[in-house]
Amino acid sequence: MQKPWETDSCDHVQSYYTVYPVPVAAALWCGVPPNEIEQHLSVATQVHRAIFRHPYIKCLEPRCRALHEAIEKGALPVSRENGKPFDGSQEHVAPERRHVTRQNLKEWIAREFPSDKPAFLFDEVERTTHAAINADTFRALQADRDALAARLEKAKTEYQKLRQEKDELERVNQSLQAMADKMNSPGERAETTYQNIIGAMLELMLGKSPGGQPYSTFSSQAAIISALLAHHEGKAGIAARTLEEKFAAAKRGLNAS
Repeated sequence: MQKPWETDSCDHVQSYYTVYPVPVAAALWCGVPPNEIEQHLSVATQVHRAIFRHPYIKCLEPRCRALHEAIEKGALPVSRENGKPFDGSQEHVAPERRHVTRQNLKEWIAREFPSDKPAFLFDEVERTTHAAINADTFRALQADRDALAARLEKAKTEYQKLRQEKDELERVNQSLQAMADKMNSPGERAETTYQNIIGAMLELMLGKSPGGQPYSTFSSQAAIISALLAHHEGKAGIAARTLEEKFAAAKRGLNAS
C-alpha cells in the first residue's frame, strides 16, 4: 500500500512557482487546455513580436497584447526563462523572452479583471466567490451555513419527533373519548328496559281502569309533554321534539316486545 506522500504530486505548490511565456499565459487565459497549447500556437499567426492571432480563438491576440502592455507599464512583473521577476518598465526584456509567474499573473488578473477567474489560476472556491469576498471570508460564511444547516436538520428531526408524539397522544385521546362515551351511554339491554318503562307509563297515564276511570288527568301525549316542559324545561332531554321521539320509540319497543 502506497503512503500518502508517495502519491501526492504537490501540483498546487508546484504551480505557485510555474512561469509561463506570454503567449502560453494568454492561451491558458483563453481556456485552452495545457496539452493543446503547442498545437494551437503552431497554427496561430504572429502579428507582432510574441503576439499571436488565432483563426478561431479570438481572445488570444487581445490577451497577448494586454499582458505585454501590463509588463511594459510595470503593472505585471516580468521575468526571463529563469523565473526571477522584475519591473519591466525599468528593465527591458525582449518580447519573445517575456515570462510571467503564475502568482504574479493571478494577482494581476484578480486586480485588473476581478470578474474573470480562469480555472488554471483560481480554484473552485475562488471562482464562485464574489470579488468583494476573499476565500477566507467565503469559507467562514460556508462554515456558518453548514452549521445552520445542521441546526435546521436537527430542528426538523425534533419536529418530526414532537409531531409523532402529538399524533400518538391524539390517538390515545380519541380512544379514551370513545371509551368514555361508551361508558356514559346505556347498553342495548338497558336502553330497551328504559324504553319499556317509558312506554308502559305512557299507556298507564293515558289509559283507564276496568271501570272506565282515567288513571291520570292527562288526556293525550301532548298534554304530558306540555306538563313536562312547564315543570322541567331546560334540563337535558326535556325538549318537545326529544320527548316526542323518545315516546314514539318507547311505544314501538313496548308493542314489539
